[in-house]
Amino acid sequence: MAGCLWRLVQLVFGLALLSIAWVAAYRVVDPPLTFLLARDRLQGIPVRREVVPLSAIAPSLPRAVIAAEDSRFCSHRGFDVEAIEAAMEANREGRRLRGASTISQQVAKNAFLWPGRTWVRKGLEAWFTFWLELLWPKARVMEVYLNLAEWGRGVHGAEAAAQRYFGTSAARLSPRQSARLAAILPSPIRRDAASPGRYTARYARTIERRMRVVQSDGLDSCLSR
Repeated sequence: MAGCLWRLVQLVFGLALLSIAWVAAYRVVDPPLTFLLARDRLQGIPVRREVVPLSAIAPSLPRAVIAAEDSRFCSHRGFDVEAIEAAMEANREGRRLRGASTISQQVAKNAFLWPGRTWVRKGLEAWFTFWLELLWPKARVMEVYLNLAEWGRGVHGAEAAAQRYFGTSAARLSPRQSARLAAILPSPIRRDAASPGRYTARYARTIERRMRVVQSDGLDSCLSR
């Protein structure tokens, strides 16, 4: 019995070390495959993806996703405690369920895991989030996020999204175009950045206003180039 327990401990410890090494490797190596990419390819969907460095993406796009997805991105260490508490309070009161995932948590999910809401998956997400925040600079977290994000069926990453919706490169995105791309992130299959519906257009205008606050308050200062 003791021998089996010791082997189990060794296995768990070995897997933990392997996962940390995996996170460390992705600090310098771009994730070659994700669950979403594999899903599209298995379904025969043509995939558009071109990995580009953060320096080749207009500053307005990370500013827009910070405004839309994670306003405390530069100040938290992977987990937005205030957002988690607000989400728990809203859920307790029976209001519409809301999430509290940070950009870092979304990177952990997209780069290392699979979609889902099980406790096991959420636990692994927390584990990978902790290590990527410890081992990566914030700029790398944002870079990987923008290169992995799904922006439509078969459209993965900022460069593919810019070309698909606006016929331009990610480096040449305008603030308005960036706001529209951020506005479709919650539902990239149903929403269109080039021809947004009324709700998406209104949400994009809200993001554009928030982007000015992000810039003026230095909420994207951790991405300084």
